[in-house]
Amino acid sequence: MFSNTYRGKRVIVTGATGFKGSWLCSWLLDLGAKVYGYSVNLVSPVNLFEEACLAKRLTHEFGDVRDYENLERFVKHVQPDFIFHLAAQAIVSVSYEDPIDTISTNVIGTANILDIVKKMSKSVVAVIITSDKCYENVEQLWGYKETDILGGKDIYSASKGAAELIFSSYSRSFFKLESNQKIASARAGNVIGGGDWAKDRIVVDAMKSWNMCQTVGVRSPNATRPWQHVLEPLSGYLWLGACLAGAVTANPHGESFNFGPRPEKVQTVKQLIESLVAHWKNGEAAVALGNISSNFKEAGLLKLNIEKAITLLGWEPTLEFDECCKLVAEWYSDFYAKRETAENLVFRDISNYCISAKQRGNVWCQ
Repeated sequence: MFSNTYRGKRVIVTGATGFKGSWLCSWLLDLGAKVYGYSVNLVSPVNLFEEACLAKRLTHEFGDVRDYENLERFVKHVQPDFIFHLAAQAIVSVSYEDPIDTISTNVIGTANILDIVKKMSKSVVAVIITSDKCYENVEQLWGYKETDILGGKDIYSASKGAAELIFSSYSRSFFKLESNQKIASARAGNVIGGGDWAKDRIVVDAMKSWNMCQTVGVRSPNATRPWQHVLEPLSGYLWLGACLAGAVTANPHGESFNFGPRPEKVQTVKQLIESLVAHWKNGEAAVALGNISSNFKEAGLLKLNIEKAITLLGWEPTLEFDECCKLVAEWYSDFYAKRETAENLVFRDISNYCISAKQRGNVWCQ
């Protein structure tokens, strides 16, 4: 799997205590990697990092990616073969509450990682993860390509667009084709899956509400998003890292890639909720549509074009939309009912996802 790229390798994951970071660390451990996490804090009182017992299974240090000296010391100590940079302020509503923190974390943090990598003498692969919201969203009907304009009407989107500009400028200024350091950026968003307890996320709100036998309010039922299970973009990140390390003849060094569902598979918030309701196993799942007000603007339509990842990397999504929702609802149902531990549920989903990917001929799992 992933051309056996990660077995025995030293891998840093920034933002390891986050939702995606915890899933990525779990998968890397399963692949035989030596994992080192670097995170500023635990993202919520209940969090997947602790629930999946990751602190006992990897080496982790609390630190801020904006602290250049401490981050550089950590990287020099680990001497990684791979770095996956996920550390970010990732909540849109929080960016309205504290725009400076969002900008400095997402922009300066990214610049710090790139600057530290460029000074390394050993070979290292770095995958910089931003967001699908890095694009200037004019709510066009076709999916955004990697060459489309970066930007954003809100602070979070602007910070992610700026992070991509920093990546591009560093790539063209310092990382030549013959460099020992190989870098690429990855853009994905609207990731859902078990173990997310962050604020202001529709799936999290639904799972918490239904577990307490309460009705979940849905703010924008007709908003369209490229929903995908967390393992979909993570398979893209891991395969991109493997490709940078030489798993394929194509050279993705210095490139950016979208990872998401095919544009025709994009669904509305209402369709997402309906599918989650169908697979919730712990009693009634009540919904009230369109009854929540918001103090911040949200786009009504967002799609990604993933043809570059398909053509250059051979990567493509595995799950159908309903399969994704089934995994999510059953994860929370089993966790809240104490039928399984979070650690077991994570590895159950990884195992089943890999089986599905192999059956469907996805290149990274052959």
